[in-house]
Amino acid sequence: MNDAQVETFFATLKAANPQPETELEFTNAFELLAAVLLSAQATDVSVNKATRALFVLAPTPQRMLALGVEGVEAHIRTIGLYRTKAKNLLETCRLLITRHGGQVPRSREALEALPGVGRKTANVVLNVAFGEPTMAVDTHIFRVGNRTGLAPGKDPLAVEQVLLKRVPEAYRVDAHHWLILHGRYVCQARQPRCGACQVAALCDHQPKTAAI
Repeated sequence: MNDAQVETFFATLKAANPQPETELEFTNAFELLAAVLLSAQATDVSVNKATRALFVLAPTPQRMLALGVEGVEAHIRTIGLYRTKAKNLLETCRLLITRHGGQVPRSREALEALPGVGRKTANVVLNVAFGEPTMAVDTHIFRVGNRTGLAPGKDPLAVEQVLLKRVPEAYRVDAHHWLILHGRYVCQARQPRCGACQVAALCDHQPKTAAI
């Protein structure tokens, strides 16, 4: 995919969805951080089901910490690895309170120092909460980047670095949303839905499928 095709690729995705958003449900930066932390190896749908009631009770680090391990686990039992995630979430809350005045930091270094928060989670928070032009490379973006020829790379970090170079500046803030949604609903893992793809003509993947 050459530079002109990359421009057309994102212009097309933008025209179809001018204001893409994460599918995780949240009302503040802390809830977003908690939801992304819980979403590792889980679907957004399953996380949303668990956090709707949890966030009513605990929309801040202080109130989440007050629930304790058993209180948090009771709400997130349906999410994979819930025991580990509950411990990480509560320790993250403690550190947010003691190190950051109860606020979610806007620094990658500070975010990645929190338990259960890796580069992808930090990128989501920086992008969605603070509007930073980051690329949170999950399995969907990794697949789309490699399959389409947009951003080939052997690992998520390599794909992220290529995307940051190749995505035109005008599209960078929203690019990771478009790519995640495209991978989730169109460029799917088992069989890409090329027949329903608005950017199929720009994609390097061959042979195209007829799936719609």
